[in-house]
Amino acid sequence: MLRFATDQDFDGRILAGFRRRLPAPDVDRLYDVGLSRAEDPAVLEWAAGEGRVLLTHDLRTMRRLAYERVGAGLPMPGVLVILRTMPIGEAVEELVLVAEAMTAAELRDRVLVLPL
Repeated sequence: MLRFATDQDFDGRILAGFRRRLPAPDVDRLYDVGLSRAEDPAVLEWAAGEGRVLLTHDLRTMRRLAYERVGAGLPMPGVLVILRTMPIGEAVEELVLVAEAMTAAELRDRVLVLPL
């Protein structure tokens, strides 16, 4: 199963729905690991070190920084950007679909924007 991390401003309602839909998903919140004030490059570095796909709403910054890591040959387990315009239920369903259908290898070095 994929391992995830949520960034500082990730919508808790989406996370709660995701946790209700999947049996024991492996998700760390940056707040819980002491990185709630970390800058985006440090967040991506930590996620890479932990092998966690980052869940975020930050399309502009995180996508650019993620691809900069890839271009520099640094590890990047993947980023899932969930647009804030998505209804909560739809975001949960698409996140569950990704978690159940994709592998870590398929997400490595990629940024996916939901809705697909």
